[in-house]
Amino acid sequence: MNLVLDTMASPGGGPGRPGRPARAGCVRVGGVVALLLACGSDVLLLTAEDTAHLWPHLLPLAVGLAAVLWPEHRRPDWLTPQVRAGVPALAVLASVVVLLLMRETGGFGPGQPAVLLCLLVVAVRTCPPGWAPACGLLDGLALVVLPLPYFVVEPGDSLIGVALLLVLLAGIAAAVAAYLRTLDNRRTQVVTETRRAERLAMAADLHDFVAHHVTGILVQTQVARMMAASQPERLDPVLAGIERAATEALASMRRTVGVLRDHEEETGPADRRPVGDLAGVDDLVRGFDGVGGVDGRRAVLRHDPAVPDDLPHEVQAAAFRVVQEALTNVRRHAADATEVTVDLRHGRDGLEVVVRDDGRGAARLPDAARGGGFGLVGLTERVTALGGRIQARPRADGPGWEVVAVLPSAPRSRLPG
Repeated sequence: MNLVLDTMASPGGGPGRPGRPARAGCVRVGGVVALLLACGSDVLLLTAEDTAHLWPHLLPLAVGLAAVLWPEHRRPDWLTPQVRAGVPALAVLASVVVLLLMRETGGFGPGQPAVLLCLLVVAVRTCPPGWAPACGLLDGLALVVLPLPYFVVEPGDSLIGVALLLVLLAGIAAAVAAYLRTLDNRRTQVVTETRRAERLAMAADLHDFVAHHVTGILVQTQVARMMAASQPERLDPVLAGIERAATEALASMRRTVGVLRDHEEETGPADRRPVGDLAGVDDLVRGFDGVGGVDGRRAVLRHDPAVPDDLPHEVQAAAFRVVQEALTNVRRHAADATEVTVDLRHGRDGLEVVVRDDGRGAARLPDAARGGGFGLVGLTERVTALGGRIQARPRADGPGWEVVAVLPSAPRSRLPG
């Protein structure tokens, strides 16, 4: 019974989460009703037998019933699983000792065994690893010794069968609870790994966004230093670009760090995640200035109207990362580039992304600012995981480099972020 109670009380419900299925709610209510009827039958048996002392029977029954049915969201901090499982078992053992001393049997109904079976499931399934065996054995012992007063006061062969049945039920309950505990552990592990993978993906996105913006800040700062002496009147556009890049970098960090925070609630609204789709490519290209504003040339985006607007998010995000990494590499390794073109086309194999520059590599950033060369490695992994391909190579039609990526319209697999 408690299996149903605790299972239905686990994740589900709450703001932003799917509600519990109606069928599960019916099972829960049915289990509670069955347990209450079983406990009610114990009270009727005690009343029918005109037992002299009711408290040794009713007190452990009431304690156990409260431990099973206490709503999870209203349990105080001290009502831990080990307290729920252990205290009622100790109450049952104490009542058995009292009945033996008074040489009374009372009414042996289904209520008390049902409560103890529920508590046995609680002990094995939810108690901490160090407490689960002890609490489970305690509940099992209390269950098995329930008919002991009958053995002493009114011995009979039928009681042996009752004791064996209780042992069998205790074993089944413990086995089911252990199996459920294994499933819970697996589920927890999967959730933890999924969250970790998502946060790692977000951390990679954070690196890509910030590296792109900071590289632009560095390039424009170098240009500003050169213009300070010769063309101070043209510094304002360069400084405005630095301000814009810094603002975008901080916004990216703020959105991503919000996702990386370790909390149990939902990660928050979707706008906390960095934007990475085909719509963002236009802003990315327009915000790129390959030569720091000296000659006014900017990167050019050629967006084929034939490209579908409803491409899967994974494909759009990968295309955005390809453009971002390629433009970042232009700033790092070909700061002398005067022409940068970004082409988005839709061909037979899917979405084609091509980024070309005419840099000769004569103007580079300092070694410490050029990165470790792992950007394209990670990008290749992302693209190939979707069933696509990517290549970075020198241009055949002139100086400079080109990055060519082909992404299928229907990705082979899905990646987080």
